[in-house]
Amino acid sequence: MTDVTKSTGAKQRARRHRQSANAVKESLRDLNIQLSLLNRQFGVQMQLKDADWNCLDLINRHGPLSPGALARLSGLHPATMTGVLDRLQRGGFITRERDPEATDRRAVTVRATQDRNPELYRMLSGMNNRMDDLCDRYSAAELELIADFLRRTTAAGHDATAELAGE
Repeated sequence: MTDVTKSTGAKQRARRHRQSANAVKESLRDLNIQLSLLNRQFGVQMQLKDADWNCLDLINRHGPLSPGALARLSGLHPATMTGVLDRLQRGGFITRERDPEATDRRAVTVRATQDRNPELYRMLSGMNNRMDDLCDRYSAAELELIADFLRRTTAAGHDATAELAGE
């Protein structure tokens, strides 16, 4: 094989790789838009703003949390967090509990209530069932690879967000 042939093959592989990487990034952009649309429709049905739903999801996944910790996780300003928590509490999604261990008597912990979970699960069941069907088409090894890719994509998004925020 000549040096020219090797060079041509390497250029073709690099071009295919670039095209495939661009296809992945385009698909992620499409996914972002579609999930935003799904979340917006979910929010309309549940009477939750996007920030409210994001915070509720964070509380369900990482809670109980202090309002300050939730503000940091969500990237929201603490003053905005107060309004979000007020709406979530009025909707019966969370409770605020005084922290008896805290030196500051104003300290509270935010906990998700379980009262409205059946309603949340019912509303999300269509997407959850579709994801189950989709995942059934992949082997365990393929799912591990996809999960790894998504975790790394999430980390890249986290880092890019921190960079934009000047952190």
